[in-house]
Amino acid sequence: MSLDAVLARIDQDLPAATDRLLDLLRIPSISTDPAFKADCDRAADWLVKDLQDMGIDASKRPTPGHPMVVGHLGNGGPHLLFYGHYDVQPVDPLNLWDNDPFDPQIEDTPKGKVIRGRGSSDDKGQLMTFVEALRAWKAVKGDWPCKITFFLEGEEESGSPSLVPFMKENADELKTDIALICDTGLFESRTPAIVTMLRGLLGEELTITAPSKDLHSGMYGGIAMNPIRVLSRIVASLHDETGRITVPGFYDGVPELPDELEAQWQGLAFNHQAFLEDVGLSEPAGEQDRTPLEMIWSRPTCEVNGIWGGYTGDGFKTVLPSKAHAKISFRLVGDQDPLAIRESFRKMVTDMLPPDCEVEFSPHGASKASGADTSDPMFEKARKALSDEWQIPAAYIGCGGSIPIAGHFQKILGTEPMLIGFGKDDDQLHSPNEKYDMESFHKGIRSWARVLDALT
Repeated sequence: MSLDAVLARIDQDLPAATDRLLDLLRIPSISTDPAFKADCDRAADWLVKDLQDMGIDASKRPTPGHPMVVGHLGNGGPHLLFYGHYDVQPVDPLNLWDNDPFDPQIEDTPKGKVIRGRGSSDDKGQLMTFVEALRAWKAVKGDWPCKITFFLEGEEESGSPSLVPFMKENADELKTDIALICDTGLFESRTPAIVTMLRGLLGEELTITAPSKDLHSGMYGGIAMNPIRVLSRIVASLHDETGRITVPGFYDGVPELPDELEAQWQGLAFNHQAFLEDVGLSEPAGEQDRTPLEMIWSRPTCEVNGIWGGYTGDGFKTVLPSKAHAKISFRLVGDQDPLAIRESFRKMVTDMLPPDCEVEFSPHGASKASGADTSDPMFEKARKALSDEWQIPAAYIGCGGSIPIAGHFQKILGTEPMLIGFGKDDDQLHSPNEKYDMESFHKGIRSWARVLDALT
C-alpha cells in the first residue's frame, strides 16, 4: 500500500493520537524532584504499555535513577534507533501558569490551535510524533517499515546521570545504522530542519583572593589590592575589540564553514535584527567578520555567566573585599579540545595575577562539539521527505546549544545522529505555559511517516 494511505490514516486518527498525548501529559514525570519518582515510573509504564499494544517488544529497564524504556520491532531494511525522553522540567513558578500544567488543554490562539501543558513540546509531544507515525504505518500496511529500536530516557532534564553507564552496558543492543533524535525544532518556526552541528561546552568557575579578610576601603583603599579590580581586568581581556576570543590556542580545531552549507544558511534569510529586537538588543556582539548565523551555530564563544564579590545588598558598604568570583562558559565547535582550552585559560588567568593574589578554579563540565556526517545518503533522503511535507526546502542547520546524547551515540555506539524536531520558537520550553502547536504535532507525525518511507 502507498505512503498516501499512511498519511490519510494519520489525518483520520489525529483526534485519537491527540487524546493519547494528553493522557501522557497528565503524568507529572518531573525527574529532578524525588517527590515525583513514582510518576516517572508511571510514565515509563505508560510508554511500555502503549508500545506493547502496538505489538512492539518493549520493556522498562531499571537504572540507579529513573528507568529507561527500550523496545524493538521489525527485521529487514536499515536498523534505526529512535531516542526521546519522557521526563519533564519542574513547573515553578506555578503562579505564572494560566492553568494546571498537568491538566493539558487544546487551546485556540491567534496563530492556531495549541496543546498547552508541561512536556507538550519538550519532549512528550515530539516523542509521540514518531510513535504515532509507526502506529499508522502498522495499521495500514500490517507490518513495520524496517528494524527499529526505541530508546526512551527518564533523566534528560536532570543531567542524564544514568545514560552513559546504561549505553555502555547495553551497547550491543543499542547499536544501529543511524539514531533519530526528536528534541529540536523548526528554523524560525516554519522551515523544517535537520540539526547537523552541536556545540560542545566547557564551564569554569574562578575565585580570586587578595587580602585575607574584607577591609575598610577608607583605611586600605589604594594601598591594598582589590580582587574585583583584578577579576574585571581578566574578564575584559577575554575578547579583543572585534569580539575575537583571546585565550591562547582557543581557535585550534575550529573549522571554516563549507561553501555549500554557507550558501544554504544564507538562503534561510535569517533576520538577526528581529531576533535581537525580541530581547531588547540591536547589534551582533560576536566576531565582527562572521555572519549572525555563524555566530550562533558554527563559531565558538566565551561568555561570563555570573560575576560577584564584595557587598551586594541594599544600601552601600565601603568594603574592599577579600574575594571576587566569576562563572565563565565556552561553547565549542569542530575539534576544539575542552581540556586543552581549560589548561590554556587557567594559565592565562594565573599569568595575569599581580602580587598578593591567588586564584582557585572549579571545573563545571567539559564536552566536545559533535557534528553529523551528511555524506550518508540517508540525510539527503530525510531532507527531501521533510521538504515534501512542509512544502518548504528543508535545511541542514546548526544549534547554538549542546545536546550531549548526539555525541554519546557517536562515541559509545559509533552511530551517526540525525536530529529532527518540530518545535517552534515560542513553545516556552522550561517556562510557564509551555505549548506545542497542533500543526507541529500533526505535520510532525506525517513527516516521520515520509522519512521512514524515504529511508526504507
